[in-house]
Amino acid sequence: MPILHIEHEISDLTTWLETFKRFAPAREQAGVQQAEVFQPSDDPHYIVVNLRFESVDAASNFRKFLTAVVWASPETSPALVAAPTTRVLTEVNL
Repeated sequence: MPILHIEHEISDLTTWLETFKRFAPAREQAGVQQAEVFQPSDDPHYIVVNLRFESVDAASNFRKFLTAVVWASPETSPALVAAPTTRVLTEVNL
């Protein structure tokens, strides 16, 4: 199952979580199967997100949406401090 992996700096977790929750319908419509959110134990101003999709195309399309709509302005991403780093990952069979 492909993962859209996202990492970026944030101003504060509360604002970021409120914004993340507000975009739940967009994630559902895009086909997100599971969302995981992490923070480094030593950095409260950094966030890591893994969004699982059924296909690489769905993950790539959602990344385009995030870039063009969500991260494009401070109004839609008020806690975003720096440009996110994103990658679409696929599992490697061992």
